[in-house]
Amino acid sequence: MTKAELINEVLKTKGLPEISKKATGEIVDAVFTTLSKAIKKDRRFVYPGFGTFSVRKRKARTGRNPRTGEKIKIAATRTVTFKPAPHLKKSL
Repeated sequence: MTKAELINEVLKTKGLPEISKKATGEIVDAVFTTLSKAIKKDRRFVYPGFGTFSVRKRKARTGRNPRTGEKIKIAATRTVTFKPAPHLKKSL
């Protein structure tokens, strides 16, 4: 699903007040900006019934250059992971 498709689906949701497509896009942007800030600050974001986003560390490791086959060092990094809630997982 693209951002435009998400905005259109939100606009189709019944029971919400009618607002413009531009305003809906700004709301979607605000939600994701807030979510990003929460993950950076608290290193975790939980949305009940949907799942948990959390920051995890990846250790440094050795990889291979696919062109030459030579060994390379891959530095340690942090990444965001997602664990779906049991209800969401069952519905898949």
